[in-house]
Amino acid sequence: MIIEILVPQLPESVSEASLLQWKKKVGEAVARDEQLIDIETDKVVLEITAPQAGVLASVVQQEGATVGSLQLIATIDTEATVAAPANVVPETVKTEQDVRVAAAAKEAGVSAGAIGFGTAVMPAAKKLAADAGINAADVGGTGRGGRVLKEDVQNHLAKPAAAPVSAPVPQGDRAEQRVPMSRLRARVAERLLESQQTNAILTTFNEINMKPVMDLRNKYKDKFEKDHGVKLGFMGFFVKAAVHALKKYPILNASVDGNDIVYHGYFDIGVAVGSPRGLVVPVIRNADQLSLAEIEKTIADFGKRAQAGKLGIEELTGGTYTISNGGTFGSMMSTPIINPPQSAILGMHATKERVVVENGEMVIRPMMYLAQSYDHRIIDGREAVLSLVAIKEVIEDPARLLLDI
Repeated sequence: MIIEILVPQLPESVSEASLLQWKKKVGEAVARDEQLIDIETDKVVLEITAPQAGVLASVVQQEGATVGSLQLIATIDTEATVAAPANVVPETVKTEQDVRVAAAAKEAGVSAGAIGFGTAVMPAAKKLAADAGINAADVGGTGRGGRVLKEDVQNHLAKPAAAPVSAPVPQGDRAEQRVPMSRLRARVAERLLESQQTNAILTTFNEINMKPVMDLRNKYKDKFEKDHGVKLGFMGFFVKAAVHALKKYPILNASVDGNDIVYHGYFDIGVAVGSPRGLVVPVIRNADQLSLAEIEKTIADFGKRAQAGKLGIEELTGGTYTISNGGTFGSMMSTPIINPPQSAILGMHATKERVVVENGEMVIRPMMYLAQSYDHRIIDGREAVLSLVAIKEVIEDPARLLLDI
């Protein structure tokens, strides 16, 4: 039976995707749930697997092709089998001369390797050599009869590579490499440019004394991790603080739709996290209804799956407000760009000890600069500044979060 392999149903916000690398060739056997190819959207990379075992019968769309929802890309024949090629010559026999040499060796009672027969390669050594991109026959074999063992390949790979012989490079030579943008990077570039062109972006700044929340974290982090199975970080506090501020100033949780302002009665907070493919922003749904422990668990899960490329499209869609933490990379100050169609974004930065004045005295405190970019079309400076002050107040006095004041 022929099974069709289709592109999954993509969300409305994702119109098309690109095929990356086929993991199987036509005529090769595939197992049920074995990966066939990756499909890259502007948000995530999706793994397409075989629904049933069989043989890859055809590839309809090649690598790099742009495809849409439910488009046919390949077929699998579930009744076919991979037949062994006729008149298979053993791996070590490379030519007709080798065949004659092998026969002579057998007749003489000596190993084929002793009279020049092709090098025998053990299966494990062959696989390791293939993965490393080298010819196993070029590796000196220490096994019986000169066989190349897995250990021989490992020792060969461990040797320092000889410097390649090449033509002299002229002094001042400046190499360049041109590579196409990934679909994710191209989409990020498109959206950021769109944001700059369609929003009236302004940024307001403030600074926060992180000592109270750092003291609270240090006091309870061990018990928190023991009770909840997740580390107590700082992002959870800022998500809670952001929700607190958005409730007081709901215009920052709104968005523009044509000539209308859409006020959202829910708080879906996007949290920017790094991944091998670039920055992604998974969304914490209904953050106002989650405990601090639930928020930290969600963020930790997002981080792990972002690194593994396992975030789903639905988790990267939507959001009413975003938090980005450039401080994890050492940023002291930045002006974050709004993620459309949202109207505001909070930028966290590195915490550094600085001299500040408290009650007329100079003291050293761990300080962080905060930046909030906002769409001035619907958000006035007053709401932007006061909402950032509200975040500052609850971080500097975390008890406010408990009392909701």
